[in-house]
Amino acid sequence: MDVVGQFINQHWRQALEVLILWLIIYNTYRYFRATRGARIFTALIGIYIGMTLLSESLDLTVIGWLLKYVSVFLAIALVIIFQPELRRALAELGSHRFFSSMNESSRMHFAETLIEIMETLSGRRVGALIAIERGIDLKQYLDTGTRMDSELSPALVYTIFHSGTTLHDGGLIVRMADERISGAGCLFPVIQRELKDPGIGLRHRAAMGITEESDSIALVVSEETGAISIAIGGKLERDLEEKELYNRLVELLSNPEAEAEEEEEESDD
Repeated sequence: MDVVGQFINQHWRQALEVLILWLIIYNTYRYFRATRGARIFTALIGIYIGMTLLSESLDLTVIGWLLKYVSVFLAIALVIIFQPELRRALAELGSHRFFSSMNESSRMHFAETLIEIMETLSGRRVGALIAIERGIDLKQYLDTGTRMDSELSPALVYTIFHSGTTLHDGGLIVRMADERISGAGCLFPVIQRELKDPGIGLRHRAAMGITEESDSIALVVSEETGAISIAIGGKLERDLEEKELYNRLVELLSNPEAEAEEEEEESDD
């Protein structure tokens, strides 16, 4: 027992370091393995390891020297490849409930206003795309449209998305902080990955794109069917009923990291 105790006393720091490194590597793997850059990352690492083993086994001095310097550029390349994922990870950290100052009554009122808007648009079969700005600033997309600073109301949103207006084809940006419209007619990035359902239109793909590039919440009304969908974290939840949408909105507005937990569960499956 004395030998075991002495061993633990001498090496507990190394064990702690291994545990911390394992947790970091494991959680990083879980977060990035389902992303579009995962295959590129695997290919680059595979090529690098293969070339390193080849240079050492055959004593290829020049290739070995080059690989030492390539590793620096490889690290920079990985940051560029995983830029959207890193941005989302930082946004989720900054949007943690510890930093959130939005009280429950305000969340419920905001959700009710959004539900009223979506039901109005859905009932009249008016296609719409609304992005709710949370932690990440959507200024780069706001600059592609018309800036506004207006109170959020069903009448104004309906007017904006009515087919007779010049702004109806773009997206609407709503600030969660003060519940006001900051811009209309904005161009959102379209999701690039292949989708299983070929019937998903451009408006829904833009909703998935803006939420993949930021921590925003996107609401979509189908012009053809009037169906309401919500996008979060690059994933689309389609054909939601009023009660389902309300519960989902309250959950996301009050618990910004909820989608991160769901992504982890889906990755485990």
